[in-house]
Amino acid sequence: MSEPSRAEPDDASFIRRSRQDPEAFAEVFRRHAPDIKRYVTRRLGADAAEDVVAETFLTAFRQREKYDASRPSARPWLYGIATNLMGRHVRTEVRHLRALRRTGVDPVTAAFADRSDDRVTAEASGPRLAAALAAMPKGRRDALLLFAWEGLSYPEVADALGVRVGTVRSRINRARAQLRRELGGTDVRSAVSEEPVHE
Repeated sequence: MSEPSRAEPDDASFIRRSRQDPEAFAEVFRRHAPDIKRYVTRRLGADAAEDVVAETFLTAFRQREKYDASRPSARPWLYGIATNLMGRHVRTEVRHLRALRRTGVDPVTAAFADRSDDRVTAEASGPRLAAALAAMPKGRRDALLLFAWEGLSYPEVADALGVRVGTVRSRINRARAQLRRELGGTDVRSAVSEEPVHE
C-alpha cells in the first residue's frame, strides 16, 4: 500500500497546499491511484475501473476544501469516494462475480499476481467465494473487501463508508458468517483475517 514514509509530508499537507496550488494534489494521486485502481479493478473489472478511478480523484479534488486536515492519510477518504462511485456499478460487480463462479477464472487477479495477499487465499478467490460475494448485501461486501483486500482497519473502513466502527464490526462478522454458510462450513479465517494488520 502506498503510505507515505514518516519523513515525507502526509497527505493532509498536500491537500492543504493544493487549495492554493492545485498542482500539489498530484502527489495524492501518485501515492494512492495504483491501490485504488487495483481495488476497483478487482471488484468491477478493467473496463469500468479506469472511469471510476478517474472520477474518484476528480471528486476528491473538487471536495478537497472539505477534507479534514486532522487526518494525515487520505486512504480511507479516497476508498470511500471510490466505493460510493462503484455503487453505480453494482450490476457490473455482480456479473463479474457470477462469471468467476461459472468459469473459475478471475481475469482481474492475474494482473496483480506479483502482489502478496495473505488475507485472500487461492481457494478464497475461487468460484464458490465469488458466488457468496455476489449474494452478499452491498454494505457487507464493501466492508469486507475494504478490510480483506485493501487492509483498512475497522476505523478506516468506518471512515471510508461513513458508518460507525460498530457497524463495520457487525457487517464484517455477518459477512464471515454468510461466507461460512455459503462455503459449506469452510473455515473462512484464512480468507479473511480476524483483525486488520497495520503497516
